[in-house]
Amino acid sequence: MSAGFPASSVSPAVGRDRVRALQRVLYRSAKQDRVRRFHALFDKVARSDVMWQAWRDVRANKGAPGVDGVSIDAVEESGVQEFLEGLAAELRTGRYRPKALRRVHIPKPGKPGQTRPLGIPTVRDRVVMAAARIVLEPVFEADFLASSFGFRPKRSAHMAIEAIRVAANRRGDWVLDGDIKACFDEIDHDALMAEVGRRVIDRQMLKLLRCWLRAGIFEGGVITEPGSGTPQGSPISPLLANIALHRLDQALQSDSQHGVLVRYADDFVVICPTAERAQAARERAAAMLAAIGLRLSPEKTRIVELTRGKQGFDFLGFHLRKVESWKWRGKWYLQRWPSARAMKSIRARIRELTDRRYSGLPIDAAVQRINPVLRGWGNYFRVGNSAQKFAQIDSYVHERLAILACNKHQLSGRKWVSRFDSAWLGRLGVHTLHGRINYGTAHASR
Repeated sequence: MSAGFPASSVSPAVGRDRVRALQRVLYRSAKQDRVRRFHALFDKVARSDVMWQAWRDVRANKGAPGVDGVSIDAVEESGVQEFLEGLAAELRTGRYRPKALRRVHIPKPGKPGQTRPLGIPTVRDRVVMAAARIVLEPVFEADFLASSFGFRPKRSAHMAIEAIRVAANRRGDWVLDGDIKACFDEIDHDALMAEVGRRVIDRQMLKLLRCWLRAGIFEGGVITEPGSGTPQGSPISPLLANIALHRLDQALQSDSQHGVLVRYADDFVVICPTAERAQAARERAAAMLAAIGLRLSPEKTRIVELTRGKQGFDFLGFHLRKVESWKWRGKWYLQRWPSARAMKSIRARIRELTDRRYSGLPIDAAVQRINPVLRGWGNYFRVGNSAQKFAQIDSYVHERLAILACNKHQLSGRKWVSRFDSAWLGRLGVHTLHGRINYGTAHASR
């Protein structure tokens, strides 16, 4: 056994505590000195507790094998301890080299026929990337602004949506709905590394990051070397994107005349009091993005007028629009509910899970397939004003299960409502969405 790698005898809780202690030290050091540049980080990546925590993170996220075909299960079968020891030894001796990414194309949600490319690193590369993220994240977290919500500790999509609601209800009647075109594919490597270099001067760590950025992409039997972009689909990619887009946050937040910025990874909005300020924010954003090799999508970036519910916009799966208050007539407040795309996506999923090919199985089996999907979808959208949309989905689930039951029992006609009523649905134990809304704060302070 390698010296200094006794993690197999240490409980996961103790290992996590040690990693958190390291992260707290790094965060406090970066927070106390805003211009400090860290020169001793690479050695911490190969620490036994950091490597074990990185492995746990990778295993929890599951994921497919990379170009070498080695899966997470295969690593567990051959021995995780030996796997991590060998990986740590490669890092310490400078022999570690990342392999090419395996390119796959996954369907875009709500866009039939359209796909987006995803690069899948090998399991060994994912573990090292996760370890590097553990070490680097607290250093840059000390600098990130409150306007950034995506892929950050103790921040969520719901928090981003709530920030938009509050800003819009405080006389924010115009919104710049920004869309960064191919963000993860077009980030300029030199500009990104310059941003990393503002905090990190550890040559080995910088070399490691550059190796990942330049790692080839394997597709169709050919390896191509990317000239820009971050390894999307890898554990380190969200952090690198946030580091690059931190300049955008600074540009739009440093001058309060633009409005209130809310960014979640590469999606962002700016809530403004006037159309002129929204246009100024658009020009400012375009200029700052150009500096890191990015650009706004002219087709998808737009300025939306929220006054008296004239327009709405979609963000993180929600549709947001101002609605007149039932209590204070003449007062308009922002509300949110599942977007049309989110509704279309959940309907397609329910339709797939209740396809007539399952008619030979018990109806209970269909319910067992549907309930986890409904719970996950409902838990995400339960914060807001989704009661009407939830009722529509409940009705659709009832319809699809009744039709499946008709097919199972070879019943013709369209009298499924009378044959399989709500009492029948209740006996099946179907997870219902209505009545599960968390409205939260309805209005901002008057």
